[in-house]
Amino acid sequence: MTAQQIPHPSIGDRKARGREARDRAPLSSHVKWQPAADRPGLIGLLEQQNATREPDLVPVRHGRMMVSPFTFYRGGAGIMAADLAGTPTAGLDVQLCGDAHLSNFGVFASPERRLLFDLNDFDETLPGPFEYDVKRMAASFTIAARNNGFAPADTRQAALASVLAYRQAMASFAQMRTMDIWYAHLDENQLMDGVRNAVAGAAKTSRKTKKGSKSSDKAARNALARAEKNQARTHTRDSLQALSKLGTLTDGRYRIVSQPPIVVPARELAATYGMSPDETDHVIRDQFRAYRATLQDDRRRLLENFQIVDWARKVVGVGSVGTRAFIVLLQGRDTDDPLFLQVKEATASVLEAHLPKSAYRQHGERVVQGQRMMQAASDIFLGWTKGLDVRRDYYWRQLRDMKGSILVEALQPFGLNFYAGVCGWTLARAHARSGDPVAIAEYLGDSDAFDDSIADFSERYADQNERDYQQFVAAIRAGQLAATEGI
Repeated sequence: MTAQQIPHPSIGDRKARGREARDRAPLSSHVKWQPAADRPGLIGLLEQQNATREPDLVPVRHGRMMVSPFTFYRGGAGIMAADLAGTPTAGLDVQLCGDAHLSNFGVFASPERRLLFDLNDFDETLPGPFEYDVKRMAASFTIAARNNGFAPADTRQAALASVLAYRQAMASFAQMRTMDIWYAHLDENQLMDGVRNAVAGAAKTSRKTKKGSKSSDKAARNALARAEKNQARTHTRDSLQALSKLGTLTDGRYRIVSQPPIVVPARELAATYGMSPDETDHVIRDQFRAYRATLQDDRRRLLENFQIVDWARKVVGVGSVGTRAFIVLLQGRDTDDPLFLQVKEATASVLEAHLPKSAYRQHGERVVQGQRMMQAASDIFLGWTKGLDVRRDYYWRQLRDMKGSILVEALQPFGLNFYAGVCGWTLARAHARSGDPVAIAEYLGDSDAFDDSIADFSERYADQNERDYQQFVAAIRAGQLAATEGI
């Protein structure tokens, strides 16, 4: 067996690689994006994804996507993956999130019970060009700002803020020791300090300029109040809180409440999958045992203290609607000791049609390993299984472990700009863990050329997203696609 030779280039060589990357993809090459002449048909891409989804939930997915151009963008990772395939890249690969839009960042509890801010969705994760995630993120800020009715200047500023934060953070990581990058994180105290400092800075600036000071101060104070309220609320989001929303105590035993089509308990699912209730119960218990085997020993032993009480199908998200997703209610010492796990189907990443396939043949493992690579700290119960249908893969995690996200539609320019900076820093840190921060920072440079190029891309892509959205809605109105609204 031959040992793998791992190269260890000098810092000078790594910087040279970054400078050479500009020959392949000059910073200005990201401007003036246009859709390819042979761009795949929009409806065909959507129907291709729908082919393996639950037929009764496909209209729900379409209904959620048609709410706005922003929700359409959230559900259109496959569309953008096809568009990014023809864009310039510097040849500097990282572990990609694959769907790094602004709603796929949020807070959750670390194993030490601190709230961390990080990426939180890895269904599309795959190694690839760092530009893919940056463009997906920046365009999401442009689209969200337009959706919120921002002026063009404020809209552009939101996208610029995300890219500037990414570039500056990458320059900082390029100066760090290897282990310092690995341990870098953004916890709730750092996040709230950042909000307070930004509010204080905005107030100081408005007093100096005396221009719009009252409205600016009020927007900043409101943003701080919402952040403090969200922080407090997020600490209450755990399995006990989920049980109060999703469960009911009957004859001394908890059962998941039926809320079709969003939550459908196992006792009502047997006919859907052509099995008796006893057969479905046997399948989920076999899956649970297989999942436990993928955990490290201490976490497997911990999970063995819990027993399955009930399970259900549960619709989640926008882009994920229609893929198979379940929740499993477990009980520890008594009925006041619940644990909810989520089981999500993992299909091939939308990027795999355009990039080398994953090294992991099991897509559930692909998602878990990508998440562990990118996050500062990950759920202790991350694991994976292959379904009864061997063509389907799944990954498991806690349903609620102090998870929280921002309400994008409520953000004003001050709040969105601050959030853009936090997301940009976070994405850079995630990329620096798997990629070469020295080479990437050297490629990005210390001017705003890259920022402006990506902002230009974001504006053009937002225009295309709007056209796609209008075509999508027209297809629904014409009966070409089915949609169920309001769910």
